[in-house]
Amino acid sequence: MELNAQIWRDIAEIADDEALMIRLAKYLKCLTAKKNDPTEMTKEEFYRHIEEAEAQYARGEYSEMLPGEDLTTHLRRLGYGI
Repeated sequence: MELNAQIWRDIAEIADDEALMIRLAKYLKCLTAKKNDPTEMTKEEFYRHIEEAEAQYARGEYSEMLPGEDLTTHLRRLGYGI
């Protein structure tokens, strides 16, 4: 709560300076873009995904495209209604 109040006090300090407000707006836009990136993951999450995929492969839970087969045909062969 105290941090929130401090942030608002700091914003009030620069509110009358348009150049600083523009810089703040750009910075906030960058921060929110990073926060909302659904593909962002930690190094540990990345390696966990790799390990899960390797385990699926070891169990035979994978498919291979046939020579000359395009992705649409491959997915239809697997039962997807494309």
